[in-house]
Amino acid sequence: MKKFLLILVVVFNYALVHAQELFVFTEPASNMPKGSLGLRITSTVMKEKLENAYNLHLLPELMWGVNKNLMLHAEGFISNRSKSMSAEGFGVYAKYRFLSNDKVHSHFRMAAYGRVSYNNSDIHQEEIEINGHNSGYETGVVATQLLNKVALSSSAGFEKALDNHNYKFPSQQSSSAIDYTFSVGKLMLPKNYTDYKQTNVNLMTEFLGQTLAGNGKSYLDATASVQLIFNSQARFDVGYRQQLYSSMYRSASNGFLIRFEYLFFNAVK
Repeated sequence: MKKFLLILVVVFNYALVHAQELFVFTEPASNMPKGSLGLRITSTVMKEKLENAYNLHLLPELMWGVNKNLMLHAEGFISNRSKSMSAEGFGVYAKYRFLSNDKVHSHFRMAAYGRVSYNNSDIHQEEIEINGHNSGYETGVVATQLLNKVALSSSAGFEKALDNHNYKFPSQQSSSAIDYTFSVGKLMLPKNYTDYKQTNVNLMTEFLGQTLAGNGKSYLDATASVQLIFNSQARFDVGYRQQLYSSMYRSASNGFLIRFEYLFFNAVK
């Protein structure tokens, strides 16, 4: 825990120089290019608290840049919750950028987002997570500031959990929550741009929190991530998530995220 916090502080201090507006555990206010299609596969490997096992989730995702302001995602949920890898549901995500103040070396953008999900797995924790664990919906607002090459982003949202197919949501638990995030990143390489084919290396740290609306229970996590971007088209992320504190029960709060993403520009006219 102490070593992780030390690494987090180092990443945070470095993140005040050069950054790109891409994050690993959160979405910024900007969208993918108009007419582009994207394929993304996200894997999380989280340590179970009550047993000597790991919780593995796979989220295959198809993304579409409808126009410069609107982006749509469709994703599937696969996990080993039932002791073998099986499909558990799907979700649809949309983000609409409604404010853009662009300048020569900086910009400020805001967007509204929403997600609707269906899930058939058992409800096994107090934490609400529409993206992969709970059926339900979420909505919120995200703001992102780019200063030269420094990217800062923050969001606030509302989540509402519903029954997971045949699993009724426990009446003794809070079914709604407020989410909040803060992200900061730094472009480490290249030091100077000479070609769009140069590989970009980004470091970032993010803080992810939630407060249950019904009883006030909450948690706060910190993350440290490395991101590689190849040919301005392919992206590879590796991040680690560590719980800083929690007053709610969470079955698997600490672990790794690995993601690969590829964009097809001008795929839809």
